[in-house]
Amino acid sequence: MNKVLILGAGLVVKPMVEYLLEHNFTVKIATTTREKADRMIKGHPNGSSLRWSTDETGILENLIDEHDIAVSFLPYRFHTLVARICIKYKKPLVTTSYVQPEMQDLDEPAKNAGVIILNEIGLDPGIDHMTAMKVIDHIHGKGGKVKEFYSLCGALPAPEAVDNPMNYKFSWSPRGVVLASRNSALYLKKGETCLY
Repeated sequence: MNKVLILGAGLVVKPMVEYLLEHNFTVKIATTTREKADRMIKGHPNGSSLRWSTDETGILENLIDEHDIAVSFLPYRFHTLVARICIKYKKPLVTTSYVQPEMQDLDEPAKNAGVIILNEIGLDPGIDHMTAMKVIDHIHGKGGKVKEFYSLCGALPAPEAVDNPMNYKFSWSPRGVVLASRNSALYLKKGETCLY
């Protein structure tokens, strides 16, 4: 898995690009804003960029076929398109978005093709959930019991970076933040399932 295709060049892409390039992966960023991608790559010999739009599905098919893995930072509504092509070419896919019903419908086709599709692998819920489970599993491993666990994640900037009246930093699409804020939440509280 040496050749990584990254779709999109939004605010959260840079750390991944830097990490992959530092560890000798070959990285191609396909995005509508090639200049942003080039600033992330910083002339690294293993990095390249391509101006690409989501309506160019033929180019997307070629890109996925040429790479070992695809990572989609596109808006969530495009993940299903990318996943279908990844399944067709038997290439794994990683996304940062929650699983939508259309993506869930691809579970069996992905399994039948032997393709791993990993969703929700961003900070919240991905890293946040994995870190939570590490703590919970550690407590259980010591014979303890978790009675309550609260997790609040994302958008709280370091005090020195607070430079706006909202005290909020967009690390992803502002439109996505607003849309996500309209979603309901299902959670457990004192053994009862609650809907917010």
